[in-house]
Amino acid sequence: MLRALFGEPPYDWGGPVRNTIDAMERFALLMQEQGEGDSVEAARIRKYQIWTEGLLRSLDELESSRYAALRFAKMLNVTSFEEMTPEDRLNYYNHIYFDKNAFIRLFSVLDKLGTLMNEYLELDTENRMENHFSFFTVLRNMRHNGLQPELAEKLEAIYEPRRETMGRLRRRRNMEIHQMNAELQDDLLQVLNVKREQPHLENIDENMDDLNEGWELVYLTLALVFNHMCKKAKKQAHHA
Repeated sequence: MLRALFGEPPYDWGGPVRNTIDAMERFALLMQEQGEGDSVEAARIRKYQIWTEGLLRSLDELESSRYAALRFAKMLNVTSFEEMTPEDRLNYYNHIYFDKNAFIRLFSVLDKLGTLMNEYLELDTENRMENHFSFFTVLRNMRHNGLQPELAEKLEAIYEPRRETMGRLRRRRNMEIHQMNAELQDDLLQVLNVKREQPHLENIDENMDDLNEGWELVYLTLALVFNHMCKKAKKQAHHA
């Protein structure tokens, strides 16, 4: 989507991400087929189709924001504000915009997935754990209450190696939403710098590494969950 800003063709959904898209599209098609008719149950099933199609669009928006953040980051060859030309500053603020858009959307995609999982897999997270829950609350509910153990174990295997990365991304998301705009955090560090050294920008390369790892977690998690839900949908259709 945003590749047009750089005169490039749309993203090629190939490689391991293709597995994610295929699983989501299969599930949406199954829900469409199983949701035929005018009954209340049919309408409930078609709702899962609509949620899945919304997640596909959200995934595209996340990938586009991540890519734009990376592209603008590569245009920056300075380490402090004092070194910035007007063009550098524009590239920096463009990078910040798409970076924050990406890490906020990353958790949004996961939480939308958690809502779909909770209802379709009948996990009852709102009563077992918390009324307002995130994807990670759903995962904790599955682990603590022995729900969908095979899926829970595989999801944990994806999450555990990336726990620290996701923690850093979550802190950045919380800072942006609850405390301060990302572009002002460097200004705050400058104010708090009692030695009055030349203020340096946050480590953009490290932030982009975290964002890429978070993106990987998202598409691997989506593929795993939707493949699991496709199996359940096919079993239900067979016994219907």
